[in-house]
Amino acid sequence: MNATDSDVIVQAVDLTKVFGAFTAVDHVTFTVTKGEIFGFLGPNGAGKTTTIKILCGLLTPTSGEAQVAGWDVSTQFEEIRRNIGYMSQRFSIYEDLKVKENLDFFGGIYGLNGKDKERRREWVLKMSGLQDKTHMMTRDLPLGWKQRLALGCAVLHTPPVLFLDEPTSGVDPISRRNFWELIHRMAKQGITVFVTTHYMDEAGYCNRLALMAQGRLIALGTPRELQTRWMKESVLELECDSAAAAMEILDDEPSLTEVAVFGNVLHIVTPTPEESMRKVGELLGCAGLSANRIEPITPSLEDVFVTLTSKNDQG
Repeated sequence: MNATDSDVIVQAVDLTKVFGAFTAVDHVTFTVTKGEIFGFLGPNGAGKTTTIKILCGLLTPTSGEAQVAGWDVSTQFEEIRRNIGYMSQRFSIYEDLKVKENLDFFGGIYGLNGKDKERRREWVLKMSGLQDKTHMMTRDLPLGWKQRLALGCAVLHTPPVLFLDEPTSGVDPISRRNFWELIHRMAKQGITVFVTTHYMDEAGYCNRLALMAQGRLIALGTPRELQTRWMKESVLELECDSAAAAMEILDDEPSLTEVAVFGNVLHIVTPTPEESMRKVGELLGCAGLSANRIEPITPSLEDVFVTLTSKNDQG
């Protein structure tokens, strides 16, 4: 992505956070541009949430620097907190308030009043589809609607940057898809969305992705770039009589980097695809199994995620 300095709204340079002997964020550098949906991926403990807390002004970095919407995270954290939206998987809304009351409460926190607060509240209700639920108690809303309300409360004050920390955890697939439609709508209006997720299908909705492991940024680019440029090994797709039985046979083969079940097929990561196709056929034949189909494929984001994070864990 060709971004000018004026396009950059989030920037981190050698960002580091140390807790005692543990380095949670290790010299992380990246930029995010206006209106971009930027995905932050990584296993638990990779440093994603710590990085977001630094960018939100909730933690001070040990070293390095970062700016959000022009504000310095080390010295202007109060300004940052007033000029961002934040939503976590726990949904920071009040169950014992009605939908309208939650919006009014958060509008007051953000300093909205009078016509401005009313206008923003109506925009959020329309954007989220909550117009006919304004007088419902929040605790009575289905989880997907609570998610929409939490998102609406986070953007009431029209922040230029929205941080979403695993916002769809535990939400059903239809609600997740509807939620992402809202995110794309906001990005089109110029809001920058910085999101962490464990769902690989959601990662594909992002403009760019950063993959973290053990506090370090190990890959950065568009979903397509991660699948092609960052994935140095080939992926084979194997269809056979029994994926589970084949997995058991192939899992211990040292020439194969990774073997994983994908539905009723196996994905095999290998540095030598042609040699591995022959080897797999031999191993299955010795066990009385046959390979109905084995061929190279474009790696999925899940293939990339598992392979790169596994390699990082090994060294």
